[in-house]
Amino acid sequence: MERGGCIYIMTNYQRTVLYIGVTSELEVRVIQHRDKFNPKSFTAKYSLSICVYYEFYPSIEEAIAREKQLKKWSRIKKENLIASTNRSWVDLTPEVISW
Repeated sequence: MERGGCIYIMTNYQRTVLYIGVTSELEVRVIQHRDKFNPKSFTAKYSLSICVYYEFYPSIEEAIAREKQLKKWSRIKKENLIASTNRSWVDLTPEVISW
């Protein structure tokens, strides 16, 4: 059975920095970013602990292709994508984490 994948966008409290990532385990990955699992990472350095967008795909290959596509986009285009489903840029972490 093929494992699915997910792309996600993280930001900081000021909503000034965006990070696009891909994973097969969104819940685990968001927790790692929030808890600064890798203290020297880009997301830890810029305190990117707020998940504002995510998309699921049936295969990890599709998710990787989408991640590469989004990383080429302008900041405005990324902001419009986030606003299309999350107008106020609220933290979606509670949606993706089973408390």
